[in-house]
Amino acid sequence: MLKIEKVDLSRRAQVRRFVDIAYRLYADYPNWVPPMRLDMNAMLNPRKHPYYEHSQADFFIAVRDGHDVGRIAALENTRYNEYHKTREGQFYLFECVDDPEAAQALFSTAFDWAAKRGLNAVVGPKGFGPFDAYGFLEKGFEHRQTMTMLSYNPPYYIDMATRAGFKKEVDFISHILDGSTWELDERIETVAARTKERGGLTMKEFSSKKEIREWAERIARAYNNSFVDNWEYVPLSDAEVDFIVATIMLVVRPDLIKLITQGERIVGFLLAFPDISGGMQKTGGRLFPFGVVHLLRAMRTKDWVVANGIGILPEFQKRGGNALLYSEIVRTFKAAGFKRYEITQIAESASKMRSDLVKIGGVPHKNHRVFRKKL
Repeated sequence: MLKIEKVDLSRRAQVRRFVDIAYRLYADYPNWVPPMRLDMNAMLNPRKHPYYEHSQADFFIAVRDGHDVGRIAALENTRYNEYHKTREGQFYLFECVDDPEAAQALFSTAFDWAAKRGLNAVVGPKGFGPFDAYGFLEKGFEHRQTMTMLSYNPPYYIDMATRAGFKKEVDFISHILDGSTWELDERIETVAARTKERGGLTMKEFSSKKEIREWAERIARAYNNSFVDNWEYVPLSDAEVDFIVATIMLVVRPDLIKLITQGERIVGFLLAFPDISGGMQKTGGRLFPFGVVHLLRAMRTKDWVVANGIGILPEFQKRGGNALLYSEIVRTFKAAGFKRYEITQIAESASKMRSDLVKIGGVPHKNHRVFRKKL
């Protein structure tokens, strides 16, 4: 017998059941990277996560014959809808064993939840904020998940979504670059140098986390303003800025954070992080007693670096700003001595940037698909 249960967020046992489903499902998936349980618990805690200051979410578990076999979160991001003048719901944190009936029941629950709120579509997977991974993995299952910046899932999720009536909304493509062969065309370097000179632009570098904290709010605002034309853009509240800053500071390395400035104004940025996926796998999702040690060791990796925030204000994008970013990416990563670089989740609509990445040696190796279901 299959039934859907709504999670009572005030009951820790029910929250634990929801969170635990993923850890059981992926026990035999070597490329899955477990999220920190503290982070997962925060998502289900309206007193801790700033999303709940302006928006709503409910969580559901599929239970078959007494066993938890799947889960889903249904969201209404009111700030997103107000900005884009839409009436959309979202789904997120979907997990399910290979049970089509359970998957359909979970999706139908999200559809009903959204319809009761007067929403006319459900989009997802799409989470609580800009650093939550978008989409179901559609290509690249042979590669390890990139921390929690990208999602991982069984291949059958795509079919489950299609059977539920979802249609493709947008793909996000991630690229890998081999540090031993990645070189920029001289013309790009020339354009970058000219852009710096004519635009009065300088590169801001950091030597400590303390210095980054002093700039953190301005960086978050620049990040927010750089993607105003993007499909996924949503204005961040002050509390969300603080929450994101506190989260990313845990994996920040000062030498991998660069800003393009014009006077005191931030006009572009490179936010890159060491790929600590291997350390996260060793933690099993728990910081204590030894998880912190595994993460600190992973922070010293020289194998992989991940760029999960590359942007420049729209008015600089056609004035050589992109060339300046690419030039700085190469210089930064080579100076740090990493072997491979992953640039994550470039929307397929950003055709110019994707074309540029291929020209400088980037190989598309992961594809994440976001779906839409009209109600």
